[in-house]
Amino acid sequence: MSKREAYFESANFFLGLYFERVRIFRFFWILSGIWLVTDIGCVSHNDRISIDVSKVDVPAVKIHRYDLDLFKVRPGFLRQDLEKLKPGYRFFLDTDLNDSSKIQQIKIYLETPRNIDFHAAVQARFKDVTFLETSIREAFRHVKFYYPGVKIPRVYTYISGGDYDFPVQLADSVLLIGLDNYLGKDFKAFMVDGIPLYRIARMTPDYILPQVLKVMQANLVPEPLPGNNLLEQMIEGGRRLYFVQAMIPQTDPRFIIGYSVEQYEWIINNEAPVWSAIIENQILYSTDGRIIRSFMADGPFTPEFSKEAPSRLGEFLGWQIVKNYMENEPQVTLPQMMAEKDFQKILTLSKYKPKK
Repeated sequence: MSKREAYFESANFFLGLYFERVRIFRFFWILSGIWLVTDIGCVSHNDRISIDVSKVDVPAVKIHRYDLDLFKVRPGFLRQDLEKLKPGYRFFLDTDLNDSSKIQQIKIYLETPRNIDFHAAVQARFKDVTFLETSIREAFRHVKFYYPGVKIPRVYTYISGGDYDFPVQLADSVLLIGLDNYLGKDFKAFMVDGIPLYRIARMTPDYILPQVLKVMQANLVPEPLPGNNLLEQMIEGGRRLYFVQAMIPQTDPRFIIGYSVEQYEWIINNEAPVWSAIIENQILYSTDGRIIRSFMADGPFTPEFSKEAPSRLGEFLGWQIVKNYMENEPQVTLPQMMAEKDFQKILTLSKYKPKK
């Protein structure tokens, strides 16, 4: 290796070069606007996921409202009422209700002001969940279409009491949805609990279905170890998004990736220059953790580009690469794509080149 090559291998130098080039690109966009694509509708429709699943046999989804039924128990008859609830909610109540310590734990949960407030808000916001039952069943049809052997879970809603890191969980054949995680951007407890604004923006009912499918994807396709370089992580993140979109194709893509209207517009308008920044700075195969985080980490925005640029730009680009790959390779099934370990193959066959 020559001295010049060794010099360019220096991580610190390379990172500095990358950020400087990004600033140059950003300045260029602002001055000329030559890269901008004004028509958001120009994003190609993905025919691979437009499928008829009406004949896929999936039973009607009934959401079991543990979040409401638990709070109906009478304080003076706690054990007796819990015994009556137990047959329908064994996942939550499969315990010895004659054990006074267990009863005391449930009593404390029900009497905690925080849980009472969350329950009241859920009861008001999600009085009727028919819309959710219908949309989840349709999503299950798509899952069954691609993965015929999948076991359709029973669906329960509950009050998590602020378990914000796991709003949806899949345990055995039970799907759990903590509805108190989706009470909207104006729910004061979110702010009081110190949840970042960019995360609060995604704590609305619109994000329930995408989160359900993300959890199901993780269960069907166990997440591998993080890729060694930026390209691998981009495609890994991108195909997770593609999976979700394939299961709920009628959902607005911005809810699938978790962008606001403005953020989604920004990346649609600037997809080409972001990709060019990666290629021109030769960081597509970078293993530098700081570079990878700048493109893959969640946050309010990507400061290396602008405050308008959303986070996880690499994830978005990976999503587009996977879409192109699936469109160009009609013989590849979704399960096969999700299992593909040759990331370079996906990129090459995608022929990805965003329009300027």
